[in-house]
Amino acid sequence: MASKVKIQIRESSSPAARNHAPQGKLYFLFEKVHISCPKGCKGTLAQGRTLGNTSKKEFSMEDHIVFRADIPALDLLDQRLLPLEEKRFVCRTYLDVCTAIKTMVVRGAPAIGVSAAFACALAVHEAKGKADWEAFLEKALLEIAQARPTAVNLSWAVEIMRGLWKEAAQKGELSPDALFKLFCDKALAMQVEDIASCRAMGQASLELVHQGDCILTHCNAGALATAGYGTALGVVRAAWEAGRNITVIADETRPLLQGARLTAWELHKDGIPVTLACDNSCACLMSKGMVNLVVVGADRIAANGDTANKIGTMGVAIMAKHFNIPFYVAAPVSTIDPSLASGDLIPIEQRAREEVASINGRAITPDGVNAFNFAFDVTPNELITAIITDKGLLYPPYTGSIGKLFA
Repeated sequence: MASKVKIQIRESSSPAARNHAPQGKLYFLFEKVHISCPKGCKGTLAQGRTLGNTSKKEFSMEDHIVFRADIPALDLLDQRLLPLEEKRFVCRTYLDVCTAIKTMVVRGAPAIGVSAAFACALAVHEAKGKADWEAFLEKALLEIAQARPTAVNLSWAVEIMRGLWKEAAQKGELSPDALFKLFCDKALAMQVEDIASCRAMGQASLELVHQGDCILTHCNAGALATAGYGTALGVVRAAWEAGRNITVIADETRPLLQGARLTAWELHKDGIPVTLACDNSCACLMSKGMVNLVVVGADRIAANGDTANKIGTMGVAIMAKHFNIPFYVAAPVSTIDPSLASGDLIPIEQRAREEVASINGRAITPDGVNAFNFAFDVTPNELITAIITDKGLLYPPYTGSIGKLFA
């Protein structure tokens, strides 16, 4: 006898959810799920908000970040385990989210930004009942913003939440319960808006991708790095959906192999032809005419167009310039930091030696040998053919084209 599931669902009242939800998607507020099985076991899956799919029940790329407002908890797909395991990492406190960001359970600038917004909501919930709840919340927001230094979307999301807090105080609506609702609604809206933003980038890029092109990409700037569609892989997906019959080369991306583990996993699941390549084969592939264009994501873009992205990106850009191959950066406007005049001012995270000196816990170099482990490098703006944003294509000189966005 099959299990019976009774689900009571109502559409979210959030205007942002209704206005920005991708085609075929709805924001759901799961009020209660009663489950009964043949042996008489009963249980209740408590109320929780999530982005749902109205047409299918299997895993969607958008499900890698799910927030449950009732518990509350942030439920993340643990990207460290892909592609061998698909397991969830549940964050019940804002410090859990900070840990998830620092240890790369979740990574990619837009995905980090959305997760940080939900972390702010968890922090408000934790502040309830504390006599000094505002001081607790202020400390929490600072810790969230500092979880990783390079991705500007992290501090961007926290500052948005801080602005809501200030507005609530001015309106006399300053209580943890009221602020929790405001933070939840805004974080959910940011999640939906990010998907719409990535789709807009994909549409803007269609004029750059031609029938039969082979696109090389570095690291993972896909659904897993965003709220669910992708920046660089959003360009790939849009071209594929438009029938361009493209293929993709994914750099493996040492030391954590985001290209091999994540980009290849995403594209393979979507049925888009992808071939894995060693990082040090990039020049060879380009010299053989096997690459038509390069598309990468970004963690922070300075006012002059200098772009911080995963370590190795600058080398790919230099080779693309040598072989006269277009090199594109795909990123939402929220990844641009107009306060930094150039990439020299972008803080570059340095991570643990063990990430370079071992693979899956097994040492690949002798004890006592140090390792450089810069997480990012900065590609100079003169190597970038164009920047693909949710507001359209930006061309050199970037000081002018970026400046117009923030004028």
